[in-house]
Amino acid sequence: MNVMRYLGIAAILGLSACVSTTPEGQTEELSEEVRALAAPNQDLTQVRIESDGCYWYRYEGRVETTFLPLMTRDNRMICVRAPTT
Repeated sequence: MNVMRYLGIAAILGLSACVSTTPEGQTEELSEEVRALAAPNQDLTQVRIESDGCYWYRYEGRVETTFLPLMTRDNRMICVRAPTT
């Protein structure tokens, strides 16, 4: 009986890791400076700042929709603060 309880707790904890902490729709308007830095072929209509301090944009693929890091033309992430190590 205790084994089933522990398996249930483990399943709940495992599934909770799949939930995003940022609510859907919490996007923000980009400044002209950030728009100028962004590489082409990135959708700038829905962009948000994640906990790492970097901009992420909504990418709609054939299989799933996800957020990807907003990159510059020289393949660097666009961030508002340096990541903590």
